[in-house]
Amino acid sequence: MADEVASFSLSTSSLRLPPSLLSNWLNRWRQSSRSRAGLIIIVVVLSLLAILPLLALAKEALMRGEGEASGLGPDGLAQIRGTLLLVMGEGVLGATLGTAIGWLTAVCRFPGRRWLRIAQLLPMAFPAYLLAASLIDWGSYRGLRIHGLGWAVVLLSLANYSYVFLLSTESFSVSGRRLLEASRSLGVGPWASFFRIALPIALPSIGAGVALSAMEVVNELGAVRLLGVPSLSAGILDRWQLAGDPQGAVALSLMALAIVAVLIAAERLLRQRSRRWNLEGSNGGDHAWHLHGWRAALAQLITAIPPLCALAIPMLWIQQGWEGLRSEPLDELLQLSGRSLGLALAATGVTGLGALLLAICRRWNPHPVVQQLTFVSGLGYAIPGSVLALGLMVIGGPAGLGPVLLLLWGYGDRFIAVSKQGLDAALERIPPSIDETATSLGCDWLGVLRRIHLPLLKGPLLVGSLLVFVDVVKELPITLALRPFDFDTLAVRVFQYASDERVGAAMAPALLIMVFGLVAALALVPSLERSD
Repeated sequence: MADEVASFSLSTSSLRLPPSLLSNWLNRWRQSSRSRAGLIIIVVVLSLLAILPLLALAKEALMRGEGEASGLGPDGLAQIRGTLLLVMGEGVLGATLGTAIGWLTAVCRFPGRRWLRIAQLLPMAFPAYLLAASLIDWGSYRGLRIHGLGWAVVLLSLANYSYVFLLSTESFSVSGRRLLEASRSLGVGPWASFFRIALPIALPSIGAGVALSAMEVVNELGAVRLLGVPSLSAGILDRWQLAGDPQGAVALSLMALAIVAVLIAAERLLRQRSRRWNLEGSNGGDHAWHLHGWRAALAQLITAIPPLCALAIPMLWIQQGWEGLRSEPLDELLQLSGRSLGLALAATGVTGLGALLLAICRRWNPHPVVQQLTFVSGLGYAIPGSVLALGLMVIGGPAGLGPVLLLLWGYGDRFIAVSKQGLDAALERIPPSIDETATSLGCDWLGVLRRIHLPLLKGPLLVGSLLVFVDVVKELPITLALRPFDFDTLAVRVFQYASDERVGAAMAPALLIMVFGLVAALALVPSLERSD
């Protein structure tokens, strides 16, 4: 018996880990736990910063008296109606343009297709308020009155149809290839294949693109004001700053959020439905239709008109007022540029860091709560800028926060999703086994981020930062509402000059905004080429 006990003790002692190895393992476990806890804290803080403006608006709404519960008034009802008409009109026209051009450039082959496909990114370089200011000034010299809902729908569609184009062309290029090849082998033409096969498959992607463009329409401030169309975005700021009616502004904000909530729900649902069609096409198959003669000419005309119009409107305006452009004072332009670039650089740094931390936490912690918090942190892009600005003003006033800090908060909330989307996609292409191997060798999440992730994420991080930089330069509602006194930027000055019917004076800052927008559009070319 003693021998058995001795042998058992010997065997158990042989199974014990060496003290140094056990200590190292425990230290790595503690470091990993602390790292993951730190990431969760960061996600919670960022998600709170994203929803605090909305919570502040909700608190303001609950604090209203019963007599003010229906404080929309006739102007508010007209603004709701104008916004809905803009959303529907732009949705129909933008969906038609984006879908037609997406089909022609993705599935059909004709001379100049590649360059015309890239040209569809040009409208993204020109904000709608810049197109409106250009067209109003150009038309005034020719006796044309550019005003009203119809012009607003056309210009907003021209500025935003690229959202539908990007999503639809991806669907047409990837989804349903085998079905299209089968229809081609049976002698079905491109017209019938489009309506019977491609369009039903691409409808979820097209709907998601329409929802994204509709969010931009709800957010639009400058173009609708210049064209005289009542909208919620303009009405919110007018109620708060001009009429001194915060309750009415909150009521309009809630209506705008209700519209946006419907659009977000529709966009998420449609994106989920579209994933089931993302089937890998057959290798070596040819599902493209080669167009010749008048068909090729018609395809070239359809795909060329929208980007040419988006480019021609500001170019004709600049050519018309070239002499006035050269006479603008350089020192004022440099001051405006310095303010815009400074805000854009600061916002880009804050946004890029936040997006990187959210993407890393989403990868390292698959818990459903954490995943939902990262989603909430990126919701700011869907919130209209005027609504976000109003919520920040409700917070900033009692808390004594400075205008510049509120501006950076607003930019971060609104544009963090722009940078985060590319980082999420890039991290999904990195095998999780690499992270597991690094952590088993003693690296915490900061070490993995520094040694592995950052070298692989340089491209998406650079593109995302560039897009955020240009978006901040072009942003109007947040900047107009939250900027310090006598602190104009390029976008604010363009809008102010255009509102005062001094559109010619707005040409110089508008030209700089166009240059920045073209740089951002060029940054999207590689992603478009990969889907070809």
